[in-house]
Amino acid sequence: MDDKINTAAEAAEADAMPRCHEVHNDPARRNMASSPVPQSVKKTPAAQKSPAQWAYERIVMYLKNFEENLDNEHEVAMGFTGGDAGVLRIEGMGYFDPDIVTFYGSDPAGAKTQLIQHVTQMNVMLRALPKAVEQAEPNRIGFRLVQDLEET
Repeated sequence: MDDKINTAAEAAEADAMPRCHEVHNDPARRNMASSPVPQSVKKTPAAQKSPAQWAYERIVMYLKNFEENLDNEHEVAMGFTGGDAGVLRIEGMGYFDPDIVTFYGSDPAGAKTQLIQHVTQMNVMLRALPKAVEQAEPNRIGFRLVQDLEET
C-alpha cells in the first residue's frame, strides 16, 4: 500500500485499462501481456460494458495475438470443447448484448458453420489449421476484428 492519491481521471483510466498477465516458457514469444490494447477497448471502462462486449473484445485481442505467432501456411481456427463437433475456421465474430458471442466460419470440409455461445459457457480453444490450398495468403480475421474495434 502506498500513499499515492489518484485524480478522478487517473482512477477512471485505470478502471478502463484491461489487466493481463501471462508467462510462457519461451520469453521471446509474443503474448497478450506484451500486446498493445486497442484505444477503443481502453476508452470505455469494463464496468460499463456488457459481458458480451467485454468477452468479444478480449477474444478479438487473443485471436490477433495467436495469428501473430502463425506462419503464412496456417490460419486460426477454433476447436470445440465438450463434444465431437470438430473445428471451425474462424471467418467472422460478433456479439449480441448482453450475453451472447457468436463465431462464423466453416469446418474443414468447407461447410458453413456458426457457434452461438452464452458468455457463461465460453470456452475457446484456438488452433492453427493449414490455409486453404487455393489461397495465396492466409486469412487473418484477428487483424480485421481489431481494425473494426479501432474504427468504432
